[in-house]
Amino acid sequence: MTAKTISNGLLRTIAILTGIVALVWFFIQIQTIIVYIIISAVLALISRPGIQFLTQKLKLNNTLAVLISIIVYSIFTFLIFNAFTPLISKQSENIALLNSDEFKSNIERLSTEVNDYLLFHNIDILEKTKNIDFLPSLKNIPNILNVILSKIGSFSMGLFSVLFISFFFMLDAKILSRGTYAFIPKEHVFHAARSLETIKDLLSRYFIGLIIQISVLFAIYSIVLSVFSIENAIIIAFLCALFNLIPYIGPLIGGIVMFVLATTNNLDLDFQTQILPNTLYIMGGYFAAQLIDNFVSQPLIFSKSVKSHPLEIFLVIMIFGSLFGIIGMVVSIPAYTAIKVIAKEFFNKYKAVKLLTKDF
Repeated sequence: MTAKTISNGLLRTIAILTGIVALVWFFIQIQTIIVYIIISAVLALISRPGIQFLTQKLKLNNTLAVLISIIVYSIFTFLIFNAFTPLISKQSENIALLNSDEFKSNIERLSTEVNDYLLFHNIDILEKTKNIDFLPSLKNIPNILNVILSKIGSFSMGLFSVLFISFFFMLDAKILSRGTYAFIPKEHVFHAARSLETIKDLLSRYFIGLIIQISVLFAIYSIVLSVFSIENAIIIAFLCALFNLIPYIGPLIGGIVMFVLATTNNLDLDFQTQILPNTLYIMGGYFAAQLIDNFVSQPLIFSKSVKSHPLEIFLVIMIFGSLFGIIGMVVSIPAYTAIKVIAKEFFNKYKAVKLLTKDF
């Protein structure tokens, strides 16, 4: 091996490493656009059955069917934003009126009542909370609101971008497929095309199943919170339902959020006779909803949409979560489904692959 060969190999290696670093840097720089594309692809997959119904059953033009889907998404976004507006306006008004002293005194009074209740039951863990300043950074809330308001413009631009990209993804269902085929050798295009169609069908059913799951939880949470006259029950129920998109950890976070909001909703009430019983009943309703979700909704979604065993799903979520954190847990099931479909198409001769994909 000559010195020239060694130097050429070294230069080639440096060039490859430089290209990889440049590519990673490029993707980091456009990560927001990548998120827009991913969200748009998910919306396109969710819309697929609806568009097929409109075009095949109702005989509508494909463009008209896509426009109807975009309008539905726009109306839904408007309704969500409109639902949050009263809550934001109320909090802004409270800050503008400098109502923080009353809120702080209510929090401190509630802490004292909780402490007295626990002391009555020989529990002294809150003794040190009497002199704690619960809202040391309350004066910074206006600054936080200013930051939030400054993001509204970015949100509007992002919403427009997602709807615009989604429109073309829905209009031309094969646009992503053609982009994928550019990186696949010709001899594998047929198998790749069949894999992509299967992945689209499975993920469409999976995302629609998630919407049904969240809707069921949202309905139960709303009923429970409304029964106990919790203010902004719809918004709280919607937020807590969305947390369930994060497997295993999400319901825990949602439970904490609901517990805190339910406890602090009516601070002027008596803790022992009103706040505590109401909060316990609400949390009972929350856990009942989780039981319905865990033993009814989720098994139906996983078995009917992605065709995987619950234990298999549990292990996959844990593995992805250990490797990539919360984001890994969220994308674990779609990613694993795609891997299974590709494995069945290209590596079906292996026994392990046959075992895992026998239901496909």
